[in-house]
Order: sequence, then structure tokens, then C-alpha cells
Amino acid sequence: MGPVIGITSYVETASFTVWQDTRAALLPYSYVEQVVRAGGQPVLLPPAGAPAGLVTRLDGLILAGGGDIDPARYGAEPHERSGYVRKFRDEAEFALLAAALDAGLPFLGICRGLQVLNVALGGSLHQHLPDLVGHTDHCPGPGRFGHLPVTPVPGTRLAKVLGAEPVAVAHYHHQAVDRLAPGLTVTATAADGTIEAVESASGAFTMAVQWHPEAAEEHALFEALVQAC
Repeated sequence: MGPVIGITSYVETASFTVWQDTRAALLPYSYVEQVVRAGGQPVLLPPAGAPAGLVTRLDGLILAGGGDIDPARYGAEPHERSGYVRKFRDEAEFALLAAALDAGLPFLGICRGLQVLNVALGGSLHQHLPDLVGHTDHCPGPGRFGHLPVTPVPGTRLAKVLGAEPVAVAHYHHQAVDRLAPGLTVTATAADGTIEAVESASGAFTMAVQWHPEAAEEHALFEALVQAC
């Protein structure tokens, strides 16, 4: 068995087989496929109980995408477009991340996962990116990815994984980093200046991207995580 990679999950109302409008712990299966393809063993971590206690049983951690973080966590009032705030998920994932960072666990944050990392370390967020950049290309519509290029910063861990040339990636986010947390380094930006990736300035394998690599055909980021484990 390959390295055990924990992946956080949603808790939402869903319909499947004969069950309609059922509260479920769920995750797009593409996350699972990417981890398996990269040689890892995925384990889903619902925001219930005390998932932070599982860190000693994991080889790596992915904080997956999802709804917006409660803006009170970075001292802001809710924007009218903030949505899908799940305070129970915030509580579970902030505790899980803190335990993972303390343990030096290899970490990959995806979309919301980047935002959790930044806020947990003392940063803040732009609550509605179109107000800042003047367009909706980062999130063109419900269930539709935007495909914008991001440019990795030369010399960063991300550039070593993806190269230093602009690369088109799948976006689905209406929030982004505002104040960068101490201890993080920007590793990729979009043409409009949006911070699209960060990593730990300490050199530990703590990486996060604002886009959705689980939706891509390539799996270099997942391979890098598994190799770090």
C-alpha cells in the first residue's frame, strides 16, 4: 500500500441511487482518483468527531475545496456573496491543519484548502474577487470551471513541479488571499494579480493552490505530495 493520504470532505445534502435529499459526507471522486494514480492510498476525513487526532496515522494530508470560511476567523463581516459557510467544517479543518503542521505532515491545500492555510496562519481573504478584479473568469457560473493561466514563481517548489511557464488550470473560486500570512510565500499568480498558490517559507512540504488540480488530466502536484510522504 502506498502512503496514506487523508482528504477532507464536505457534508451536504445530496441525492444518490434511491436516496433523495440525504445529508451525506461526500467528495468529488476525482480527488480519490488523483491520489491513487499518484501512488497513494486515499482516506476520506469527514468534519466530525476529532479528525486532528488522526494525524499520527496519516502520511500526508489534502484539504479539499468547499464553501467559504467564516469571515469572523479573520476579523471581517460577511460579504453579501459569501456562501456555504459551514462552521463545523471550519472547526474540524483548522484543528486538523494545526495538528498536521505541528507534526510536519506533507500537506497540499486545494482551493478552500489554501484559504484555510492562509487564515490559520494569520492571513485574510478577499471575500468576493470580482469586486477586486472586475470579472468573473475565476468562477464563471455554478458548476463551471474557468480556465485561466497562472504563472509559477521561478525557484519555488511549485515551479519545480509544474515548470516556470504559464499553465492553464481549472478555476472555481470567488475568494482569494488578501493579506498573506507570515511564513507563506507566493508561488503563482494570475494575470490579474490574484494569488493562486503559496507554500511554506520554511522549506517544509506545505503547498497550496487556489485552482482545482483534481480536475486536470495531469497529476504532478499529487505525485509531488506522494513523493514527499
